[in-house]
Amino acid sequence: MPQLLEQARLEPRDSAFAQELAFSTIRWTQTYDSIIDKVSSRPVKDIETTLLNAIRLGAHQLLQMRVPAHAAINETVNLIRQVCGEKVVGFANGVLRRISEKDFNSWLELVSRDEKSNTAMLSLRNSHPEWIVRALQQSLKSDGIEGSIEELLEANNKPAHVTLVALPGLSKRDDYVADGGFPTNFSPYGFSIESGNPGDLEEVRRGSVRVQDEGSQLPALALVEAKPVTKNEQWLDMCAGPGGKAALLAALAEQSGAHLVANEVQEHRAKLVANALAPFSDVEKTVLDGRSFGDSHPNHFDRILLDAPCTGLGALRRRPEARWRKSAEDLKQLVELQYELLESAYKALKPGGQLLYVTCSPHLSETTAVITKAVKNLGVQVQDLTSVMNEKFMQGTLPTNRKTVQLYTHRDGTDCMFMALITK
Repeated sequence: MPQLLEQARLEPRDSAFAQELAFSTIRWTQTYDSIIDKVSSRPVKDIETTLLNAIRLGAHQLLQMRVPAHAAINETVNLIRQVCGEKVVGFANGVLRRISEKDFNSWLELVSRDEKSNTAMLSLRNSHPEWIVRALQQSLKSDGIEGSIEELLEANNKPAHVTLVALPGLSKRDDYVADGGFPTNFSPYGFSIESGNPGDLEEVRRGSVRVQDEGSQLPALALVEAKPVTKNEQWLDMCAGPGGKAALLAALAEQSGAHLVANEVQEHRAKLVANALAPFSDVEKTVLDGRSFGDSHPNHFDRILLDAPCTGLGALRRRPEARWRKSAEDLKQLVELQYELLESAYKALKPGGQLLYVTCSPHLSETTAVITKAVKNLGVQVQDLTSVMNEKFMQGTLPTNRKTVQLYTHRDGTDCMFMALITK
């Protein structure tokens, strides 16, 4: 999308309109398809894809944007005429006019009336696949807050403010707060902006400021603050792509006198890591399979960040397409990979060192289940990260009934990051 917007050379207002239209239509696809199904003379599954996408765009303008109905219908019909031909214009016009007869909440009541289960109703009303709704419910239940499931689903459907990190040693957050930015609640280096393109900031182009959710800033901070840093420590970011956490870790390493190794197995992502780390001289970049890293570097690192590949269910508000790209079937392979990486990272960790296992997902299979298996099979020691985070960053807001940390978008205002601190 950023590339398309740049090519189109849109004015800021039109650019914001295009992003809202695209991202939110993707978010609400399931709900809009149910509405279209109600008013269409043919099932959604039989509507040609380009035509269906155009109708979805029209539905979003009619139901959730401040676009007058006649303008939304007219512009959508003109688009359909251009990309699909005259033959389907009458059909599309009829569907859009029927959609315009009710407001969004009335349609939600109508399409969810026949759902048999609460999970199915939540899925349809909030446009999340049922397997994701169940996974989020189970995660919330493990923390005793299952009653807030609808709040979490609603938070996933609200576009987040752009959050950035001012890399310590290269820039200062206070400069951006003084210029109209808003400091993040927990990260001392984070700030957000309500509008505008962060790419327009000179500091972003230079690399001293990065776009990064507060939830993604906290793992690097947690790893460094878990215990005092001693001179010449060896640090590893095992799965560093695309380089956001690695850049913050590199800035902190430079200030602490530590040496950072940033590893990424995929060549194209390794190039992104190299670009992200360009401002830092003392960072070693490797392109290796993390699963064998422990065998080649046994008992070598004082601190290891393992930001494991995952379903990404914790960042649905920022990546609306992720809910449709992932499936429950993806979990088995991902969980196996996560455990193999954790096993390798544990081998690479010095006795007494600190290993932070991180996923941008609250799915229990990717979080506590992986750690429980590691405790059983590897004898890892799980430290009380909750106490560290409450004292250093979270101002006592985390529940104290667990050692690992699970952030939630609706409660903490961050992506749903999971963190577990391990030593041996």
